[in-house]
Amino acid sequence: MARPIWTGTLSFGLLNVPVSLMAGQRSVDLHFRMLDSRNNTPVRYERVNAETGEEVPWKDIVKAFEYKKGSYVVLEPDDIKSAASEGREAVEVEAFVDAASIGPAFYEKPYVLVPGKKAEKGYVLLRETLAKTGRIGIARVVIRTKEYLAAVRPDGDALMLLLMRWPEELVARDAFALPHGALSSFRITEKEQQMAKQLVDAMAGEWKPEQYEDDFAKRLRAVIRKKMKSKGALAEAEEGAEREPPATNVVDFMALLRDSIASNKRSPAGKAKTPARRRAARKRTARTTHKRKAG
Repeated sequence: MARPIWTGTLSFGLLNVPVSLMAGQRSVDLHFRMLDSRNNTPVRYERVNAETGEEVPWKDIVKAFEYKKGSYVVLEPDDIKSAASEGREAVEVEAFVDAASIGPAFYEKPYVLVPGKKAEKGYVLLRETLAKTGRIGIARVVIRTKEYLAAVRPDGDALMLLLMRWPEELVARDAFALPHGALSSFRITEKEQQMAKQLVDAMAGEWKPEQYEDDFAKRLRAVIRKKMKSKGALAEAEEGAEREPPATNVVDFMALLRDSIASNKRSPAGKAKTPARRRAARKRTARTTHKRKAG
């Protein structure tokens, strides 16, 4: 089983569900090495100083922003960390929106959220609620040193975390020469529309992803296997070690749900409570829950 990218929490309202973030895709590309054709020795990529031509060790390499040609601002690791969100190990849901309202261009990369031990109740509660309402959660998440916009949406037994593109990353449709206007302006007849619909209906079927394969990669692997067999070479595959998600405590979901609704947590993006205010709200909820149990 693959190792989680990080372990943290999925937060919506005042509820926190411990989760592990697991890659939802895997690379099946064939990777090639560049060799010197004279003796089949690998060709290395070296970090070379552009002026001296000398190799630069990793310890002497820094990140910098080029604000004009040849002029740089060097950024230290702490500079980058200071710009990151406080919730470095949390998927903070800021709003729930209709799933159909988000176009496909916004989605970029899939991950799977796996609940921690004894955290299944909150996980299933959110998953089933989203499935029944047709909504998805819009969240922010920091992976390594970069903050992403993300969507939390149900998919069968799973809650998927889909990394999204920021709006400024998308090219506006009016930047392209796209055909628009009435069908009559393209001389499309009613008969042609009917026949096109008949063709689509005739080719209609259920989505069965197992029916589709990367034929080019399959044929290329066959070529590689043939060459390996002729040389007597062997290939071995390694499996990643398993890692269990953390254990959690039992929580009063009714109290947290009630207080989340009362605090009007569903605030617009950009106006969500700060992490400090959320922590204060959670402390107040914990005190309220303790008093109810004592009573």
